[in-house]
Parts: sequence; structure tokens; C-alpha cells
Amino acid sequence: MPRANRHHIPGQVWHITHRCHKREFLLKFAKDRKQWIHWLYQAKVRYKLSVLNYMVTSNHIHLLVVDGASDAISRGMQLVAGRTAQAFNRRKGRQGAFWEDRYHAAAIERGEHLLRCLVYMDMNMVRAGAVTHPSEWPHCGHHEILSPPQRYRLIDREQLIALTGAGNDAALRSAYQEWIAQALARGVARRRAEYSEALAVGSEGFVVQIKERLGVKAQGRRVAPADDAYTLREPESAYSVHFDSEKDALSDENSVYFDENLEESVY
Repeated sequence: MPRANRHHIPGQVWHITHRCHKREFLLKFAKDRKQWIHWLYQAKVRYKLSVLNYMVTSNHIHLLVVDGASDAISRGMQLVAGRTAQAFNRRKGRQGAFWEDRYHAAAIERGEHLLRCLVYMDMNMVRAGAVTHPSEWPHCGHHEILSPPQRYRLIDREQLIALTGAGNDAALRSAYQEWIAQALARGVARRRAEYSEALAVGSEGFVVQIKERLGVKAQGRRVAPADDAYTLREPESAYSVHFDSEKDALSDENSVYFDENLEESVY
């Protein structure tokens, strides 16, 4: 089974997407979305997973993390996805896969591109028409970014401030709120395919650097412009499966396989 750390780049920010099996709405109940968030916190504690943002929808998730220990992301995803699936299947008396067999990871450049990704994630349910403002959806990082709790904090605030270039907490909140307001003013119907299809998103120099660092793992990928960013991706023909407002990347090199039956990796 391919491992998440085959794209291991210390200090790199990765945007991860993972969808439910066959596009089913297996996360439609709040208790299951809360279960996923609970195990994300456990992954943070157990594996020192550095979380910058998260979004749990009814049939897929988004996660923004910083690459630390070589296996922190893979072990963290195994724990969160495995335990969420086990709890759901046990409660429903259900058997079979809960998740698709792979999750997608895209390298995101720090600074402005990271801020765009934060906002894109939190706008997910607005794009889906479920809410009119990110604050109305409880199962995302929006609330913690603006008002961090005293206990059980999920988001690595110090990392988020440093990687966005905000400078301090007040500047982070101000910049984030401004970007949210701008996104709402522009309208949010259009999705950004690069976040769930590309291998890297950022400036041209950043994307070229990621391609060079990945070496043979990035063979066949091309650096291409995409609105206000550049991406590292395969030709359009490689992407043909849709789910809600997201696409699933079909390339094995862009994705990491997940086996929810590997108990030794879950406990």
C-alpha cells in the first residue's frame, strides 16, 4: 500500500480531501461529523499533527495540515478515518467501506495562497447552498480561527500566523475576516478545481520547486496557470469523476491509499 509520506516535505502545508465511499452521504448526521473532529483532535495529540483548518461536509472532508514527522499525516488520517468508519458501521450495523480508497493531497504555498485555501475550505457549505455564511456551519475551523477556545484547541494557531504572514493574532483574524467578506461579495458558486486535483498550488516558482523536490514522483505533471495561481497537475483527461462541489483526482501519484481495516494502524 502506498504511504502518505512518499510526498513528505518537512514544513510543507498540504490540503487533503477525502470522500465517502461511492459519494454516499455517510457524514450527514452531526454526530458523525463530530466524531470525525474528535478523532482529529486525538490525532493532533497522539502524532503531533499540526492542523491549520478543517471542514467536514455530509460526504467528504477537507483538512489543512503541516508536514512534520514523516508519518504524522498518514498515521493521523488512518486514525481519524478508521475510527469514524468503525463508529458509524457499529451504530448502523453496517459492513463495507466507509471511505473511498484514497485521499488526495495538494501542496499549498504559504502566505496569500494559504489564506485563499483557508477561505475556500470554509466556503464549502456556502457553495453547496446549505448555509449562507461559514459561521452557520459548526463542523469547520472557521469558529476557532476567529475565537479560539480555552481548551481542546484543534488549530495550531502559532503555525497559522507564521505561515500566513499575519504577524500576530489580531492581524490573522482581520485578514481572514476580510477574505471571507470578499468571497461572499464576489459570490461563491464557482469551485476551485486545483485544490482537489493538483499536486501543488501557488506561485509559479513555488510549483516548479515542488516539482523538482518530488523528482520522479512528479513525472508527467505540468506546471500550468489557474486563475490567480499556478498548479502542478496532469492533463484534464485524468480527471473525470465528480462528487458534489469537488472532483476526485484519479491519479495514484496524486493520492494516498487508505485501508480502514488495518487495525494496527488505527490503535
